[in-house]
Amino acid sequence: MDLYFSPLACSMATRIALYEAGADATYLEVDPKTKRVQQDNSDFLPVNPLGLVPTLRTDDGTVLTENAAILQYVAERFPAAGLAATSNLERSRLQQWLCFIGTELHKGLFVTLLDPTASAEVKDYVLKKNLSRLDYLNAYLDGRAFVLDHFTVADAYLTTVLNWSQATPMIDFAQWPAVKDYLRRMRKHPSIAKAMAEEVTLYQAEQARHKAA
Repeated sequence: MDLYFSPLACSMATRIALYEAGADATYLEVDPKTKRVQQDNSDFLPVNPLGLVPTLRTDDGTVLTENAAILQYVAERFPAAGLAATSNLERSRLQQWLCFIGTELHKGLFVTLLDPTASAEVKDYVLKKNLSRLDYLNAYLDGRAFVLDHFTVADAYLTTVLNWSQATPMIDFAQWPAVKDYLRRMRKHPSIAKAMAEEVTLYQAEQARHKAA
């Protein structure tokens, strides 16, 4: 299968899941500005007209988009990795948390805070409006090792999104100690540590490329 990704974007969650599963995949880097695939300079837009990552091409050629859908596909494609839910109720809880991470944190909070074109006033409004989401997450994670009762794709996604706090100094997880401790522990998880180390290097190369352009 082929994973189209951009360094340190939300697509890193799928890389983590694939590493956790020990799955074979081809990783195709998409430049977020030019929408060109770095390996062959091909146009990414015919693959995904929205130009968004992650995009996954399965072994049979099917193209999947949207992070939550791709993560659940990987979890179900490699059941031995234990990345999926283990019961009907837990499946609903997994979907609940993937939705929360995607809408309340990823899109609702971090997208605007990371946007260099957003004004300080807009960022301040978004931050104040969404602090309750971090309060909620902190209360939930208190005393928990993982989002569910074991490591799942929800942890891959949540860690990826929380890691963006490195680029949003207005968010200080000292106010949310359970979130801070969760992120600290997850960064040491082998599949996450491997993915982060690789994508930091790729991100640095991407930034140098843009600066030189």
